Amino acid sequence: MEIYAVSTDTHFTHKAWHDSSETIGKIKYPMIGDPTGVITRNFGVMIEAAGLAERGTFVIDPQGKIQIIEINAGGIGRDAAELLRKIKAAQYVAAHPGEVCPAKWKEGDATLAPSLDLVGKI
Repeated sequence: MEIYAVSTDTHFTHKAWHDSSETIGKIKYPMIGDPTGVITRNFGVMIEAAGLAERGTFVIDPQGKIQIIEINAGGIGRDAAELLRKIKAAQYVAAHPGEVCPAKWKEGDATLAPSLDLVGKI
C-alpha cells in the first residue's frame, strides 16, 4: 500500500509544516505539492474560486481502478479508522471473488455472496 498527501500548497510549504509541526513531522509518506492544480483538477476536487482543493480521499487498486472516493467539505473531519476498514474490505473482496463485505464489516467478520435472495433483506 502506498499513501500520498497532495495539496495545492508548494513543496516548500510542506517542508515548513513538516519541520514546525510535531504532528505533521510524524508523517512518513510523501507530501506532494500541486500549486498549479493539475492533480486536484484531474481528481475533480479543485475549488476554482479559491484555488484550493476539497478534502478528497481516493483509494486506487493496483490495476489503477478507483475503489473508494470520499470528498469532505473543509469543516468535516475524516476518520482514519473507517478509511482503514474500507481499505481492508476492498483488499478482501479483491482476494475473494464472489464475496462482498456488508456495511460495517470488519476484518474477520462474515461476508456475503450476492444473490437475489438477499435483495431487500440486508
